[in-house]
Parts: sequence; structure tokens; C-alpha cells
Amino acid sequence: MAEKSKILIIGGTGYIGKYIVEASARATHPTFALVRESTLSDPAKAKLIDNFKTLGVNLVPGDLYDHEKLVKAIKEVDVVISAVGHLQLADQTKIIAAIKEAGNVKRFFPSEFGNDVDRVHAVEPAKSAFGIKSQIRRSIEAEGIPYTYVSSNCFAAYFLPTLAQPGAFAPPPPRDNVIILGDGNPKAIFNKEEDIGTYTIRAVDDPRTLNKVLYLRPPQNIYSFNELVALWEKKIGKTLQKTYVPEEKLLKDIAESPIPINVVLAINHSVFVKGDQSNFEIGPSFGVEASELYPDVKYTTVEEYLQQFV
Repeated sequence: MAEKSKILIIGGTGYIGKYIVEASARATHPTFALVRESTLSDPAKAKLIDNFKTLGVNLVPGDLYDHEKLVKAIKEVDVVISAVGHLQLADQTKIIAAIKEAGNVKRFFPSEFGNDVDRVHAVEPAKSAFGIKSQIRRSIEAEGIPYTYVSSNCFAAYFLPTLAQPGAFAPPPPRDNVIILGDGNPKAIFNKEEDIGTYTIRAVDDPRTLNKVLYLRPPQNIYSFNELVALWEKKIGKTLQKTYVPEEKLLKDIAESPIPINVVLAINHSVFVKGDQSNFEIGPSFGVEASELYPDVKYTTVEEYLQQFV
């Protein structure tokens, strides 16, 4: 058995980053998390940092903007995974520059973890956000850095506790009225965050995922909005009143809404109206599917996930 790659995670205390750090440590990879000094002393992050320490994660003080520290951290590892948030996506050029200088990285995973940004039909402001991720891909390829892009589709905890209802931020899902964007027929894919971490780490040392997009499309997690509502209705034994929002109305709402509501609506338009998570076949020249590569991973299904809210 070849030695497991040493992994550096940048943005490891963020929303999806923490699941990737935990998955890496649990899979017994030597795991390093680049953490800002301010985060190490932030009381709100204390529990998370303690958990990392318990798991044996090496905390490396530094950030994107200290080039020397970044290069030094990268030289210690084999694989770099970025999980930086929206505001830092463009600054991943700094990671690319540090990887080039370090010269030892076997694989770079930029911050993706959503739709495949090269295959979306998004409107502004989501279009620009996806565009930044796309530009980072082109920079990685131009520099000849080995990569894997993880297209993990919808975060389960973002969408399922409220069935993506406008203005709803906490469970339970609706029990009376439900708003459905478009005709409710395009398929979307919902993955639990822990599973996204698990699949991402499985890909690290897998030659089949080298210079490919890793799509997370577990068969039991692919639902149209109508199917999702029907599943929820079956679980609660009740038929919901449905309001369908035509695409023209949604586009008008996106144009007239403030930030960040317009961003959320534009992403929902891409996912639920355009069907951007499922409206293309995965071609072997550019992509592979995680549940096919790793059939032993016991992922949480949408049905199991929704059960907690019944």
C-alpha cells in the first residue's frame, strides 16, 4: 500500500472546509489546515479548532496573503485542497502562484463544491460567481498543475431543511404551502456535507480522478423539485398547496432583489429551472462519478436526510 498523501486544506474552518478536514483526518491522511492567527484566537471557532486537534490535524498559521508562509506550508504536503469562501475565490491565484513556486504538489483541488461551472446556464449575479471559478480552472490548466474539480451539487443542509423556500432559513420543511420554481421537473442533486468531504478525500490518491471533474451524483439523491415535494408529502401524510413561479417572474425577482437574495435566487434558477446539475451526460474525457468510483461509501440518501424533520 502506497503511503497516503499529505494534505493541506485552505479554508478548513469554513462551511464545507471543516468536513473535508475531518474526512482527511479520519482517512488517516497526514492532515494540515492553514489557519489565520485571528481564527486560532476566535472564541466562535474554539470548539472546531479543538476538534481538529483531537483528530490529530496539524494547524499551520498563515493565510493566502502571506506568500512565504503559504509556499512553506505547501512544500510540506503532496496535495492542496482549497475550500475558501465566495469572497476569496479570485484570490486563489495566490495559491496557484505558491504551488508553482513550491514545485512539489501532486494535485490541487480548487474551491468548487457546487455546479460544474463550465456547464451552467446562469444569469447574473450567479453567472459572475461561476465565472470566477471557471477562470481559476483555466489558470490551473495554463500552469500545468495537476487538478481535480469537485462538482458536489447542492449542499443538503442548505436546501433540504427548508425545501429551498424563499426567506426560510431553518427547518422544518413546509407543511402547508410550497413554492416551486419553474415547472419543477429539472433534476437536482442533494449531498450531505459529510459525504462531500468523504468523496473528496477518496479522490486525492486516485489516478482515475486526475485532471478530471469528480461529479457527486449518487443515484438515490437525484430528484426533481416535484419529486422532492412528493417524497416530503408522503413522509408527512399530507398534500401541500403548490405555487409555481414561472421563469419570467423569477428572472424579474432576481433583477429587483438586493444582495445576497439575488445571488441565492440566481443559483436556484440555474439548479431548479435550467437543471444545470443534471442536463448533461458525464463524458469520460472530462469527468467521473463518485458513487460509481467508490461504491463502498455509504452515503446519506435524501429520504434518510428528510426523515429527521418528520
